[in-house]
Amino acid sequence: MVIAMAVTDFTHAIVRRPARAVVRGLRAGKGPDPSFDGVKSEHAAYCAALVNAGLRVTILPPDEAFPDSIFVEDPALVFPEGAILLRPGAPARAGEVAALEPALCERFETVLALEDGLADGGDILATPERVMIGLSARTDKAGAEALMGLLAKLGRRALIVETPKGVLHFKTDCALLDDETVLTTRRLSSSGVFKGYREIIVPEGEEAAANALRVNKALFVGARFRRTAERLADAGYDVVPLPVDEIGRIDAGLSCMSLRWREAN
Repeated sequence: MVIAMAVTDFTHAIVRRPARAVVRGLRAGKGPDPSFDGVKSEHAAYCAALVNAGLRVTILPPDEAFPDSIFVEDPALVFPEGAILLRPGAPARAGEVAALEPALCERFETVLALEDGLADGGDILATPERVMIGLSARTDKAGAEALMGLLAKLGRRALIVETPKGVLHFKTDCALLDDETVLTTRRLSSSGVFKGYREIIVPEGEEAAANALRVNKALFVGARFRRTAERLADAGYDVVPLPVDEIGRIDAGLSCMSLRWREAN
């Protein structure tokens, strides 16, 4: 079943304030820690942008037990038809699922739970035709296959795809800009996964800009990626630059800081 609405149209979002422990968040590299004040400021700007884009935003309190809990998109998926509790691929994040569950149960009549394998929300890209599930270091085949079954219960088709090697999440390298267009890196585009879509390739050296986020008419893009922002503005998108320098120090970006959905009529 294809939902008769743009998948970039939303009415609601859930976010979680950063805990002071966020400075100890997971990361692949050995760069400097983010500053708590910097993350807090970037998160506040992000929340304000969601509100300005027309969303009703629920802000959950910080959770010091889980440094990465600000990234609410990884432990769960949300759709107008219901929510799915996932199984994060990083062991340190497993407890975030139970911490997020009450907020989802309050807002969704249907809340399903992944029981096999591992899957992070950062590897899941919802498109009009299907939900793409990217295999990565955080999402394995068992988790992807089990997730396909849960998505089917919500009336959604799914497709398992590959994340480029060395890339944390599938959506690290792509974002849906509208029902026909994706923003992507050259390395992911070369896989052919987006055949049939119009592709906008981020400029060389700005690969991290591919983790953009379309929310209604607004297109959030990392503020330091000026060439990407210009390319998107020239293509007719309403670009909203947002700071992500501190959050980027812990391998995160714009999509992972919220769970977004359109309330079913």
